[in-house]
Amino acid sequence: MFPGLRLFAFLVWVQPARPIIVDITEPPKSELSTLSQVLLGSLGLSGVLALMAILLGIGLGGLMFWLRRRSA
Repeated sequence: MFPGLRLFAFLVWVQPARPIIVDITEPPKSELSTLSQVLLGSLGLSGVLALMAILLGIGLGGLMFWLRRRSA
């Protein structure tokens, strides 16, 4: 008898007769959690826009200051 055949026969003998079915379901999301996600997303977007506006203002102010100093 081959060693692989003995292992195969053992595995076939050990397996259960019926398959095991696992049902994984996510808990229902509440409206409060989706509302908080929307608010955090909008605050994040407006924060990025405000940061871009501040950096652009500092950059343009520095450029204007540098051009004025250079022309004088």
